[in-house]
Amino acid sequence: MKLLLDTHVFLWYITADLRLPRLFRHAIREPKNEVFLSVVSLWEIIIKYNLGKLPLPQSPEIYIPTERRRHRIKSLPLHENAVKELIQLPILHRDPFDRMLICQTLANNLTMATVDGQIQNYNVPHLT
Repeated sequence: MKLLLDTHVFLWYITADLRLPRLFRHAIREPKNEVFLSVVSLWEIIIKYNLGKLPLPQSPEIYIPTERRRHRIKSLPLHENAVKELIQLPILHRDPFDRMLICQTLANNLTMATVDGQIQNYNVPHLT
């Protein structure tokens, strides 16, 4: 399986947060799975960090790539074909970061790991 981690799932995973469902933890650790963190999530994390809404032990441009590599999570770039998915995406969710993660999931044939109920309302593969 090819998994795209929603931003909160990645943060919960790297901090061993108990809110992370056991199924997600196992799927992320499963060696047969390819696990990705989008550059969109890094963008979101940096914005929240700069606004003082997300404390981190280090500056995010250092901390997030370091943790991503430490946990063998690949970086997923944002390509034009994913952005073009927006035109067909119904506006069920207003968060632009989450909408782009949905588009990347669709464009790259991924399964999204999220607990966000609004994302789960989309016709996008997700862990449940």
